[in-house]
Amino acid sequence: MATGLAFMLGAGLMFAEGSVLRLRATAVGAGAPSVPWTIELFRWSTEVERAPLLAALAAPPPAPSAAPPPAGRAAGRGGRGGRGGRGAAPPPSPLARLASAVKAAPTLGFIWGDGITGYSIKYAWRASSPEGTERIVLVTDRRLGAHTPDWAPASSAGTEAAFTLVEMQIDGKGVGEGKTSLTSTVAVDAAAGTLALDGYAAAPTMLKVTR
Repeated sequence: MATGLAFMLGAGLMFAEGSVLRLRATAVGAGAPSVPWTIELFRWSTEVERAPLLAALAAPPPAPSAAPPPAGRAAGRGGRGGRGGRGAAPPPSPLARLASAVKAAPTLGFIWGDGITGYSIKYAWRASSPEGTERIVLVTDRRLGAHTPDWAPASSAGTEAAFTLVEMQIDGKGVGEGKTSLTSTVAVDAAAGTLALDGYAAAPTMLKVTR
């Protein structure tokens, strides 16, 4: 595997053929892991690959109305309604649908910590601003810092998810910050066409990022 870093300032984060984009991240905050993380990315998600994850958070279509039972059979066996009286199982939540879509997505890179097993990156998106700032969104297949439960508030709904979304803002010098779904809600940024953190500006910084 090639280890060259293709990082073109002003033109966005670009990949040369066979290269790997590598960023360093250090966790911050109470209970943060003491070891640095390395982000290695082989490529960005294609529009086709992003589509199932974006659709997972969309509102499900309304369930079709059940047809009334034939006359004389409404009560079922013994007047108790039989199995039909139990009703259909509730549809999976948007978070559960997104978790399934994340698992089915191809691996685009890894986030390495101090363990022998990295976190697979299943979603990778970027956009650059006229000022040269890069906005990057990654989604891992497992909860980031899964072995450090005190790193994220126990009250956060994101800590229950099997995946973690990491949104980063990186300046033209390759230095920036990262915030995660461990403390914030995952949403769809319809204008940008990507998954994102709901309320990024107010979310606590959890990672310091460098090249």
